Amino acid sequence: MSDYYNPRRSRNMYDPRQTEPFRLSRSKVDLFINCPRCFYLDRRLGTDRPPGYPFSLNSAVDALLKKEFDVHRKNKTPHPLMKKFKIDAVPYAHPDMDIWRDTRKGITYKMPKTNLLITGAVDDVWINPLNQLYIVDYKATAKQDEVTLDADWQEGYKRQLEIYQWLFRRNGFNVDPHGYFVYCNGDAGADGFTEGKDGSRGCLNFRIKIIPYKGDDSWVSEVVMRAYKCLQSDKLPIACSDCDYCKYREAVTELEGELTKK
Repeated sequence: MSDYYNPRRSRNMYDPRQTEPFRLSRSKVDLFINCPRCFYLDRRLGTDRPPGYPFSLNSAVDALLKKEFDVHRKNKTPHPLMKKFKIDAVPYAHPDMDIWRDTRKGITYKMPKTNLLITGAVDDVWINPLNQLYIVDYKATAKQDEVTLDADWQEGYKRQLEIYQWLFRRNGFNVDPHGYFVYCNGDAGADGFTEGKDGSRGCLNFRIKIIPYKGDDSWVSEVVMRAYKCLQSDKLPIACSDCDYCKYREAVTELEGELTKK
């Protein structure tokens, strides 16, 4: 991972004096919610948290789901999963769909009274007979239990969907409060891989479930404004007591201080 991580970058940093739009992604808004100090160190000072390992299997699942839903998007037909879970909709065919799904572009909105351009890359968008949009996110995991949205750490998933809903509404789209998670759960309890079309291929079976979620994006604008004020400030936010990265930095600084006294 060291080939990709730059602990002191000099680009993509916020300057309070700049007037041109500054792109702030959905994930960075969530970083501000989780820890304003880490957010400030990243966007203002150029030192991001060390990255985790890439979830290549999750990315493969995303890619396959997009291919499947794109077939029905082209044909204006519901995917079989939508029929199974009784969702009256079809994948939304819009000329900007590929832009909305591109992590380097996404759907954007210029926040008034700031120079922040809020961005987000969605997995999918569906449309119902009332011409209302459903924002959709793909998730992948592998667990014995039934997948739900009940875990504390999944609050970030819900915020993610709500920011996407907020972005589409700010772009003038009629967005239904309900969104959906297409959750693919790998069957790790199987006896082994099922055999594919030839002996060299093994197939991992997934149980796929569509979970509805009623979003509430009323918090987004206020949080974006607080993030903007944070970026405008010359004061480093205090360390968060529940942030593991802050705890680590404080512990290292303390130990280094003790060693220099010896």
